[in-house]
Amino acid sequence: MGFLKKYFNFEAAGTCFKTELGAGLTTFLTMSYIIFVQPAVLGAAGMDKGAVFTATCLASALACLIMGFYANYPIAQAPLMGENFFFTYAVVLGMGYTWEKALALVFISGLAFLALTLTRLRERLVDAVPENLKYAIASGIGLFVALIGFKEAGLVAASPSTLVKLGSVTSAPELCALAGLTVMAVLFARKVKGAVLIGILVSGTAAWAAGLTSFNGFVSAPPSLAPTLFKLDLRGLLTPDALAVVLIFLFMSLFDTLGTLLGVGVQAGLLKDGKLERVSRALVSDAVATTAGALMGTSTVSSYIESATGVAQGGRTGFTAVTVGALFLLSLFFSPLVGALNAAVPCADGTFIHPVTAPALILVGALMMGAVRRIDWNDMSAAVPAFITMTLIPFAFNIADGIAFGFISYALIKTFSGKRREVPPLLWVISALLAMRYAFLK
Repeated sequence: MGFLKKYFNFEAAGTCFKTELGAGLTTFLTMSYIIFVQPAVLGAAGMDKGAVFTATCLASALACLIMGFYANYPIAQAPLMGENFFFTYAVVLGMGYTWEKALALVFISGLAFLALTLTRLRERLVDAVPENLKYAIASGIGLFVALIGFKEAGLVAASPSTLVKLGSVTSAPELCALAGLTVMAVLFARKVKGAVLIGILVSGTAAWAAGLTSFNGFVSAPPSLAPTLFKLDLRGLLTPDALAVVLIFLFMSLFDTLGTLLGVGVQAGLLKDGKLERVSRALVSDAVATTAGALMGTSTVSSYIESATGVAQGGRTGFTAVTVGALFLLSLFFSPLVGALNAAVPCADGTFIHPVTAPALILVGALMMGAVRRIDWNDMSAAVPAFITMTLIPFAFNIADGIAFGFISYALIKTFSGKRREVPPLLWVISALLAMRYAFLK
């Protein structure tokens, strides 16, 4: 215990072993859905679901351990949602690549991530983001996380006429989520430690009592990794189409990671003089894990916004991430128990919600919105790009797109407002590349 306290510097971070452990457990519970979703998504591309499950757990654990021990950040990592759908439905099913070649493209993008990180270009990009946009990204992600939470709780549903509408608020799943959210909010207002975790346990108990989840055993042997291990196919990928896919993987991961690091960093108080310390170390973890994950048989690995739930629980050091990594390894043997706590409940329209963990996302969204008060709303040349960033992230349901349009609008509005010198040169370069990317995709 003394070694951990000294290595992770608990005292300077204002935390302790118990708090970090609880924060890691909370983060894991809110992101554990990926170990069940990932096999289903990549399975549609023809991959062995059992092997994908194992690869996902191993790659996530590796990324979290690197993040925790090397970067000392309370940020967990796993295969990204969005990138996995792009892998299956765009690259494999849409463009006709085999899943082996798609894994090879992910592997190449991972090497590109690592090269950009080692040259410190990615770190310079984080530093080049204007302070107003950093707070807008954090606030926008707060709205995004809350929207996901309301959706996962069943309180918000899709509507063909109004895009979204109020879901059912009287059925058992939604009532379980509301019970968990109420407990979390009350305990958090009373400054009770472990408020988020207690709320998850309350909603989980309510779900079990209502028959929405059940325990079907605790232990099972891990599925074999052999069907996907080292199966990537690098032959015949020196083509413009293949390069375009690699660049899209690169852009998606780059800006998802940037948004998560800034969003969670602001919430956790990791910014010093407007900059993230040790950010290059944090970026190494997703680059290495993406490369290793492709070798094992899973798609792009990067930072998870659900890490904000652990930060809300009090997590401030890398031991939170280490805890998540250890739980991913344990999940290899305890998948029935993880599945029960994650409580996927079917809806009438064929979709699934997660009322046990959804309340944590809603509460975290509320907490992250505190960054909005730090935006300079008196300077419209900065306020408008910040507003675009903050609103487009949830409206487009994509962190990367919200950040991209925030960058482009900041460069243009500042320039035509006579404040061109306030635009960092690197931000101009990135904005131009992003504009070209959208023109190319169109």
